[in-house]
Amino acid sequence: MFPEPKIYCVGGAVRDRLLGLTVQDHDWVVVGSTPEEMVAQGFQPVGKDFPVFLHPQTHEEYALARTERKTARGYQGFAVYAAPDVTLEQDLLRRDFTINAIAQDADGKLIDPHNGAADLRAGILRHVSAAFSEDPVRILRAARFAARFGFTIAPETLALMRGMVNSGEVDALVAERVWQELARGLMEKNPSRFFETLRSCGALAKIIPEIDALFGVPQPEKHHPEIDCGIHTMLVVDDAAHHDYPLEVRFAALTHDLGKATTPKDILPRHIGHELRSVDLLQALCERLRVPGECRDLGLLAARYHGDIHRAKELRAETIIKLFHSADAWRRPERFSRLLQACASDARGRTGHENDAYPQENYLLHLLSLARSVDAGEIAKQCSDSTAIAAAVQQARILAIETSVEKQRS
Repeated sequence: MFPEPKIYCVGGAVRDRLLGLTVQDHDWVVVGSTPEEMVAQGFQPVGKDFPVFLHPQTHEEYALARTERKTARGYQGFAVYAAPDVTLEQDLLRRDFTINAIAQDADGKLIDPHNGAADLRAGILRHVSAAFSEDPVRILRAARFAARFGFTIAPETLALMRGMVNSGEVDALVAERVWQELARGLMEKNPSRFFETLRSCGALAKIIPEIDALFGVPQPEKHHPEIDCGIHTMLVVDDAAHHDYPLEVRFAALTHDLGKATTPKDILPRHIGHELRSVDLLQALCERLRVPGECRDLGLLAARYHGDIHRAKELRAETIIKLFHSADAWRRPERFSRLLQACASDARGRTGHENDAYPQENYLLHLLSLARSVDAGEIAKQCSDSTAIAAAVQQARILAIETSVEKQRS
């Protein structure tokens, strides 16, 4: 094993320990070693672009101290130098934020050359060096940490981020990395901070213009005219986080109303037009960012049907059955339940309505249960004409919920 003074705990583990948070994973930096020496001691190499190794017992990551030199645009455009002569201070200098550039030795002593502990206490995200502007992913990481910790961005760091947007550096972000950081941002405690941070430096318009376009668009007067569509969307996604909904629900909450920014009022009624346009915009967004199917599909359902679900108690039994069919609620009842969660967050995403009940959720789940109780197999047995089975099953489902619908309205 290496001499203990040459092995340091770094990054998130040190940061979270100082914040009093539970440390999930440890990252280690090794100073004064070589790849050959690491392998000889049983470490398994896993780093493709730079030397990172898994500990033979703990399987935690140990990286050789390294420096980086910018060679091209994008987060992969770096030449890495890792050798025994690279110091801990040089390794820490290449890191993104001061709060992530703190190391701790085996005796618990902090090595904090960039005053990251002070920034932790002050709740500030500050870049370590001007090299911050060489990696566009750091804009996304700044947004994610802002959402996680509620920290503010140091003015000089925000200025660097704006410069990265204006110079086109942010345009080098690849879809997979954008989605990875977006998904992690959505799963933070206050995801709205993720988008607000991106918007504050101009990156949101470049990365997710469909969301950026919602800001400044008035909400319909009957809903909540005191906020615009962008602010409403932020309230909706924060509500989904507050209720600890899974990623696909949070994504649907974020993207349910994209069409409001583009629907011409004089062509279609707004409640119809913006839903159709939302579907088109969301399909394009999902293709561009390569959004996983589970998130894409729920998002499209929410974009298309959230208006109908909000008006559930006004719908006829036939229309409700069509809704169940379109959402494939027969085979995917759990996904339909997730759809209702996204709609509930949409309804609560209004000033003064954060704690409102959403009766449509239990109402539709009850009707779905009644409709699914219809024995399609038995109906098929009784049908002499096989081409009439589908219509007979649908009619039976309509009858199963019709009485309940009428009862709710009486």
